[in-house]
Amino acid sequence: MDALYTLGIAEAARRIREGALSPVELVEAHLERIRSIEPSVRAWVSLDAEGARRAAEERLAEVKAGRVRGPLHGIPVGFKDLYHVAGMVTTAGAGSFAHERPNADAEAVGRLRTAGAVVLGKAATTEFAYLDPAETRNPWNPEHTPGGSSSGSAAAVGSGMVPLALGSQTVGSTLRPAAYCGVIGFKPTHGRISCAGLVPLAWSFDHVGIFCRSVEDVALTLQVLGGYDPADPFSVPAPVPDYVAASRRDPHPPRLGVPQRFVEQATAETIAHLESVTDRFRGGGARVEGVQLPPTFERLHAAGMLVVQVEATAYHEARFAGQVRDYREKFRALLETGMKVRAIDYSQALRQCRLFRRQMEALMTEFDALLMPVAGAPAPKGLTSTGDPTFCAPWTFAGVPAMALPSGIAGDGLPLGIQLVGAPFKEADLLATARWCEDILGFKAQPRACHAV
Repeated sequence: MDALYTLGIAEAARRIREGALSPVELVEAHLERIRSIEPSVRAWVSLDAEGARRAAEERLAEVKAGRVRGPLHGIPVGFKDLYHVAGMVTTAGAGSFAHERPNADAEAVGRLRTAGAVVLGKAATTEFAYLDPAETRNPWNPEHTPGGSSSGSAAAVGSGMVPLALGSQTVGSTLRPAAYCGVIGFKPTHGRISCAGLVPLAWSFDHVGIFCRSVEDVALTLQVLGGYDPADPFSVPAPVPDYVAASRRDPHPPRLGVPQRFVEQATAETIAHLESVTDRFRGGGARVEGVQLPPTFERLHAAGMLVVQVEATAYHEARFAGQVRDYREKFRALLETGMKVRAIDYSQALRQCRLFRRQMEALMTEFDALLMPVAGAPAPKGLTSTGDPTFCAPWTFAGVPAMALPSGIAGDGLPLGIQLVGAPFKEADLLATARWCEDILGFKAQPRACHAV
């Protein structure tokens, strides 16, 4: 049973459908893993072990009766504690002044349940998905940050406590912790997955994020989650392709563009690693060349952060007015800044982000994906910072799909990752490219926590 926690989603789901694996055994293996690893990683805010066991028993009975709910039947899953899960408190990483007790699931939670997933619990987040850190530690080295804001989701998957977890990304909150924790992180086009039932940070940029261990696992999850939801005003009624087929088709060597601006901002070790990865990709037949980003890129980060300031303030305004001291330092400063922004500046900032996205659409006709580091360095030491999100932010502000793939180990033993960026609503093409890259990289390393007993 101890080895069951290493199974990916696709393999575990296949065994369950075939009757070769009991959902009960799978859930128990992960609960035992949590008992072993959680004291040192601190990824979870709350667990529903008994509820998970009951759900696993139901999934087992359904398989025996010849019924399978969907592609995630019997798969354990965790949720960043911004997601409303019926019957569980939503803390949003904040004090009790902000806790909510929902009686209905977020849309993404409901879709995973319908597909047969088993809810294990809620994973830690920074306060309101911003910069004030959670207590979670990096499973590769507990003296280093796991990243944020989806700290617990990344660390839980990275240490084998759950094979699938959802997070969110408004700046760099899925891909960065995924890279720091040595797992895959994925965010789709803005509006592809409903954010209804999540505590927002900034509606214009909030994305559902997926953490797992293979590109095929991303595809299976996206197939379940993707699609229009009228309850989310930012949801887009675009057709949903067959992502699973895209991830399984014979991949061809891709055309990859490397934005030199990002390479120049990385450490020497990260640059050397990217060059090594690029050489391997070229050796496999890929076309890799440098690319210049549109001129609007220079003003994009400032514009995007201004939008975050204003929209976070709009959501928290009523509560903040009477509870200023309850908010932690960094998020409080964000709201105080947001209150001073002029409406005309907010409007111009949104326009800047949308103009960059339009220019990126034109650029992406020349490439299957852009290739760059996820961050300028491995996870920094210390737990007072969640790391630098600026390598991920442009693609969030543009609302285009992006993925972090683990790609190597740094000299200090921490994981390194590459970032692949695609064109809007071309997730299927990005998955196919990522599968090719995944095969070339062949990353199999596990963190120190994963060897504990």
